[in-house]
Amino acid sequence: METIKDLYQKALEATGKKNFSYDPQQLDCLFTPEQNIPTWNINNIINADNKTKDGKTVSRDTSAVLRALSEKKDRTAFVLIAPAFLGQFSDKVQPGMIRAAFKSIGFDGLLEVAVFADILTLREALEFDRNIHTNQDFMLTSCCCPMWLAMIKKMYTNLVPHMPPSVSPMIAAGRTVKRLHPDAITVFVGPCIAKKAEAREKDIAGAVDFVLTFQETQEIFDLLQVNLLEQPDSIKEFSSGTGRIYARTGGVSTAVKATLARLHPDREIALTAQQADGIPACREMINKLVSGSSKANFFEGMGCAGGCVGGPKSLLKKEDARNKVNAYGKAAVYKTPLDNPYVLELLTRLNFHTLEGLLNDKDFFVRKIQ
Repeated sequence: METIKDLYQKALEATGKKNFSYDPQQLDCLFTPEQNIPTWNINNIINADNKTKDGKTVSRDTSAVLRALSEKKDRTAFVLIAPAFLGQFSDKVQPGMIRAAFKSIGFDGLLEVAVFADILTLREALEFDRNIHTNQDFMLTSCCCPMWLAMIKKMYTNLVPHMPPSVSPMIAAGRTVKRLHPDAITVFVGPCIAKKAEAREKDIAGAVDFVLTFQETQEIFDLLQVNLLEQPDSIKEFSSGTGRIYARTGGVSTAVKATLARLHPDREIALTAQQADGIPACREMINKLVSGSSKANFFEGMGCAGGCVGGPKSLLKKEDARNKVNAYGKAAVYKTPLDNPYVLELLTRLNFHTLEGLLNDKDFFVRKIQ
């Protein structure tokens, strides 16, 4: 039985290399975090009514995160930041500066959710390979947008069997942290309001404790007087280019297609994707699928125009955010999950050693879609 390590070795050799070239300490913030104790006093910032001393009301989730940090004691706390984060706080702010800023206020680690998008990309590529064998077969991606998933479940129930049961990268990230650090506080940061409801859904609740928007995160930086431009830039390179572009329309299908091509470059039925963003366009795409007028076999929907970069709580215009995401993806050292040794490292730590084990997983990276 081929192991995931064997698969990675083959992918590595296909690029002309014999050994992985990476720094395992890049993920020490997850595996061996160093605790950062908050140096600020919650009572000097907000009162029990979620108001600052000058009478400004802060959001309920902003207040909850600050209180959880101030009371964490021996617990660890992790930020799980969405792939849309590039440029959100300033053009001049680099990813490492954001990491340092969060640590300065008491978080013990920051993980780019893009690396968990890598893992879900591999899993969905395996699902496609297992289920799509004729020109009549098709698959709907399930692992990214909660609005897309809710639309399919509510309006196109008969299509649910065509969606793999993968959790979102956000939930995969939260579950990973909780498995390695059961008492950890997990805070997802992104542009999406719907993620707040997703984190509370019955079958996946508990993976992510709090969800903050980029606007709420900026509110915290302002309240604690954190100047991101004064932070050191510690480089962490553990997400692939395909994981990083999940934040924009077409990112998921591009990632899955590229990964499938690496798995089986001579596959007879190739992945042909169709994407839509915004609920009206998603409905139009699915209606064409149902009517038989679509020739695609992989369908990706995003609830917001432009994808996650067009989320309602983004601090950037969606065009600017998309450009930032594309540039960050292009700059990645690793191009797909099969080039990314940190995916192998994470899967090994989570006790996934074979492709069959990852594909047939019914507990960790999956949810009940029905």
